[in-house]
Amino acid sequence: MSGTDEGDGRHAPDRRRFLRGMAGAASLAAAAVTVRRAAADPSDQPANPLDALMGDRAHDEFGQSFDEASRTLHMPKATVPTLSPQTAETTQQAIATYDDIVAKGGWPLVPKVDDLHLGMRHPSVVDLRRRLAVSGDLDPNAVGNDIYDSYVEAAVRRFQARHGLTTDGVVRQATLLAMNISAEMRRDQLKVNIARLKTLTTNLGPRYVVVNLPAARVEAIEHDVAVSRYTAVVGRPSRPSPEINSKIVEINFNPFWTVPVSIVRKDLIPIMEKDPEYLSKNHIRIYDVHHNELPASQINWYSEDAVHYTFRQDPGDFNSLGRIRINFPSPYGVYMHDTDERELFGGDYRWDSSGCCRIQNVRELVYWLLDETKGWPPEAIDQAIQSGDQDNARLAKPVPLHWVYVTGWCGSDGIVQFREDIYGRDGLGEPVMPQTEPL
Repeated sequence: MSGTDEGDGRHAPDRRRFLRGMAGAASLAAAAVTVRRAAADPSDQPANPLDALMGDRAHDEFGQSFDEASRTLHMPKATVPTLSPQTAETTQQAIATYDDIVAKGGWPLVPKVDDLHLGMRHPSVVDLRRRLAVSGDLDPNAVGNDIYDSYVEAAVRRFQARHGLTTDGVVRQATLLAMNISAEMRRDQLKVNIARLKTLTTNLGPRYVVVNLPAARVEAIEHDVAVSRYTAVVGRPSRPSPEINSKIVEINFNPFWTVPVSIVRKDLIPIMEKDPEYLSKNHIRIYDVHHNELPASQINWYSEDAVHYTFRQDPGDFNSLGRIRINFPSPYGVYMHDTDERELFGGDYRWDSSGCCRIQNVRELVYWLLDETKGWPPEAIDQAIQSGDQDNARLAKPVPLHWVYVTGWCGSDGIVQFREDIYGRDGLGEPVMPQTEPL
């Protein structure tokens, strides 16, 4: 995607501030609001550790009715999938709610301040409470207080969970920037996504896998329930992952990795110019068109000569695909796979591949994919991985796979979620790519 998507440009400052700020914080996520509140178990709310500080102030101001009302605000349900037959309808309803929020003036900005966290008193907490109340994360009766108490912390956690941010209840730069994206922007984002959802949520079938690229998440869905979710790393903005509709047909254990020509040209040649031992250190072999292995010294690394050869990495923990590759037909030459760089799963910024999808705890997903394939119980899968030998498992029933681009939706739990338009495909103003995008 070129980053020059058409749009009226009126939201560009909002998006520039968000993307630049998130890059500075080394995290990208989204920002927005919830449409409705639903019942939840009281255990969803953390206990209040500020009783000694506050005495009975909270109860004096808000009363027991507020205490009980706050407990009806629940987190997004892990079992509610991004794509289901209901998603388009519930998102359409959310648009009407956002129209009303925009008509009433949207939500207030939260002034810039250093980290806000549990136990603090600060004038910005008053604005924070108002912001969270408008978005439905905090009971409207809880405004006017400058104490960051357990109710505010719970509301911030809920906000973070709905926007793909680290759910720690602390208002750092990423959360603050997300809160200050306008209600109008998010309403328009829902309108952009409703067209996608109407197309994506038809004929899904009983069992399928969804990779939502802006969320960098994978869901295994069965009978409209997300039975498991996985953190992913997908394509960086300069090498975006494609949108795909395919079927998973095979699992490769301890696979070889054949380096795509695009990576040879963009990455391998520049690396070899600087470090002639890179290939040998990473167990990558070179083959000519007759499958003869060649030494790296025979290649002219200061030209395009290398693109005419095949580069193949041996199986092992060092392999870029890790121990598992999930195969599906695609014209794009991308895979879903394990990785030897597991530290990449730990942050909010997970757009760091050359187009493939790396999956945390991918073995658990493979258990589910092969559940209906005779001869591949979990213990057989474990044994195949531990052997170190290359082996393949063909799925008895191919599983539909959807790599999608959904940045705003409302699930069947009535909670609106947003993710940042990392590839600039929403067309709501010119996106500014993060200046700290990994190389």
